[in-house]
Amino acid sequence: MKKRKPNFLVILIDDLRYDEFGAGGHPYMKTPNIDRIAHEGALFTRAFHTTPICSPNRASVMSGQYASRHGVIDNVARDAMSHRLPNYHLELQQLGYETAHIGKWHMGNDGKPRPGYDHWISYDGHGRLNDPVLNKNGRYSAHKGYMTDIMNDYAVDYLKRKRTKPFSLFYAHKAVHPDADQAADGKLTILPNGGYIVPKRHQGLYKNDVFPSTPNMLSAEEVVKNKPAWKECLELKKKPAAKTLLKALQAGTQQEIRLRAQMMASVDEGVGRILQTLDEQGELDNTCIIFFGDNGYFFGEHGLGPERRFAYEEGIRSPFAVRYPPMIPSGSNRSQLVICQDIAPTLIELAGGQPGQHIQGQSMVPVFQSAKAKHRKSFMVEYWAENAMPWLVGMTYKAIRTQRYKYIHWVNRGQAGELDELYDLKEDPYELKNLCQDPVFAAQRRKLQKSLRGLVNQALGLAAK
Repeated sequence: MKKRKPNFLVILIDDLRYDEFGAGGHPYMKTPNIDRIAHEGALFTRAFHTTPICSPNRASVMSGQYASRHGVIDNVARDAMSHRLPNYHLELQQLGYETAHIGKWHMGNDGKPRPGYDHWISYDGHGRLNDPVLNKNGRYSAHKGYMTDIMNDYAVDYLKRKRTKPFSLFYAHKAVHPDADQAADGKLTILPNGGYIVPKRHQGLYKNDVFPSTPNMLSAEEVVKNKPAWKECLELKKKPAAKTLLKALQAGTQQEIRLRAQMMASVDEGVGRILQTLDEQGELDNTCIIFFGDNGYFFGEHGLGPERRFAYEEGIRSPFAVRYPPMIPSGSNRSQLVICQDIAPTLIELAGGQPGQHIQGQSMVPVFQSAKAKHRKSFMVEYWAENAMPWLVGMTYKAIRTQRYKYIHWVNRGQAGELDELYDLKEDPYELKNLCQDPVFAAQRRKLQKSLRGLVNQALGLAAK
């Protein structure tokens, strides 16, 4: 009897931190259905983003490439480029898969269908949490209701279809990203509650709960003692215009954290419906389900918020859980360094294909099979300064993270790396003590600098993979 190919379901949450679900360690959020994916599969405790903002990281997921290779380096509308990504769904189609995208695209601001998909439901830009206008297979139409609920309905309807091929569904939520009005000149109008909108049935959840502070939630003055590259930016955040914007966004407040948790309740309901539908269709255990986020988010760590763009752990770590019983034992934990680019080659391999040389990620299939499987020893994080926030001036960086160390090179800050940062993550998990100028760590710094140069060259295609 011919072996059935697995189905694929990738569930992406916008702006979700690594610890913003129950199994990920959130102190009060309840996500029983998402937790089921982790409990019946594997929780990946060291999964990362390599350009921790929406468009670049989404392009990295689809292409399996670093941003410096695929070219989507910020959130500026690159509509034409996003229609030409080397998307892994193109490969899956060739391997006999029916493919679908449901939800947020946000690589280029138009919500029109992209190559590689047999079924398409999306929207322009960030969309709207209430009464969205959606593009369904090339035609726009208005919808009534709450975005997450509408998308959950579409995902369940798709999974109930009769089909003769295995499917690959990429399901991308707008949650927990807030709404905001943006004028033609780029000026933002922040909506009530910072733009976080919660359906009535979940309003008031967790109203008395408190997210605990951590040692790296510091004042600007304390931050710059060990991170001098941030001096100008943190001073700019004190200006009246910036303070007004941050207050409107409720950046780093307990209320913001609660609102995000409330929004996740609808997401978790949808995951429960999806798991039930797959079970009823007899496809649950033959479906590889990946749950993750598109970047991290700061709740005030290192004086940051509402940023997600920077190479500290809260910015680059991803929630990441995989359920696939034929290969992953229930209740597994995986501590290998995985990055979002690893999704594309993994699914291509599971589909029976061979990842092309243009893919820079590494298949996770060996990691699925064994907690002892070897994977990468390090990876690069890269970011190009942008105008999204008025205080983010010249903060371009390249960074390397290994099993134990992190080195951040500020491209336009200081002379000869004098403002760079080096952390021993084993001894200093909160990244409080910058060791870059410590003579005891000089050899380690040079080693990391050399390794980073190699990763930069590899990402650009200037050296062997």
